[in-house]
Amino acid sequence: MAQSDTVDRILDAAEELFAERGFSETSLRMITSKAKVNLAAVNYHFGSKNALIHAVFARFLTPFSATLEKAFDELEESCGDQPPTLNQTLWALTESAVRMPQRNEKGISIFMRLLGLAYTQSQGHLRKFLEQEYGDPFSRFMRLLKAATPQLSAVDRYWRIQFMLGATAFTMSSSDALRDILQNKTGVETSVQEIAMRLVPFLAAGMQAEDTMLVPPKGSKVSVA
Repeated sequence: MAQSDTVDRILDAAEELFAERGFSETSLRMITSKAKVNLAAVNYHFGSKNALIHAVFARFLTPFSATLEKAFDELEESCGDQPPTLNQTLWALTESAVRMPQRNEKGISIFMRLLGLAYTQSQGHLRKFLEQEYGDPFSRFMRLLKAATPQLSAVDRYWRIQFMLGATAFTMSSSDALRDILQNKTGVETSVQEIAMRLVPFLAAGMQAEDTMLVPPKGSKVSVA
C-alpha cells in the first residue's frame, strides 16, 4: 500500500469517526480498525492523536484558505475604494466553501460538524492550531464584516456573528438530512449550492436587523441583567 493511500485511509476514517462520535470519544484503535491499518502507521505518519486531528482540519482548511484569500482579493479589487457589501462578503466566504472539491458527497456536512465540535468540545490544542494556521483569512473576514456593518456596536456585532456561525454550522452540517426532508415533503430536490444561495441573504438580514434587543412581555419572569 502506498504511503499516500495509507494517509488518506487514516484521514478518511478519522474524519468520519470524529464527526460521528466526537474527538475524545474516538480512540486511535477505532480509527485504525476502520482504516484497516495498524497503530504503528498512525504513529509513523502523524505522531499523536492531536496531530491527527490537526491534519484532518488542515486537509480542508489549507486549500479553502487559499481559495478564500483569492476570493477576497478579487472582491476588494472589483469594489475599488468602496468596502464590499455584507452580501458580497458573505457570498465570497460561502461560495469558496461550496466550490471546494469534495472527496465524497458528504464532505461539506462532515467538515461543518467537525468545525462545530472544535468549539463545543474541550480541544484547546485545536483552537490554538486553527488560530495560528488560519488566523489571517479569518481576521480578514472579520475586518470586512466590520466595514460592512458600521452601524453595529462591537457587542451587537459579536453576538450576531455567533448567531450567524451557529445557523451556518447547523444548516450545512445537516444539509443531507434537510435535503431529504424537503424532498420527502415536497418532492423538490435541492443542492448544497442552492442551500448556500438561500442562506446568505438570511444571514445578511440578521446581521443588518434593527439594533435593538427584544423587550420581555409584561409579567415575564425573564429579565435582562
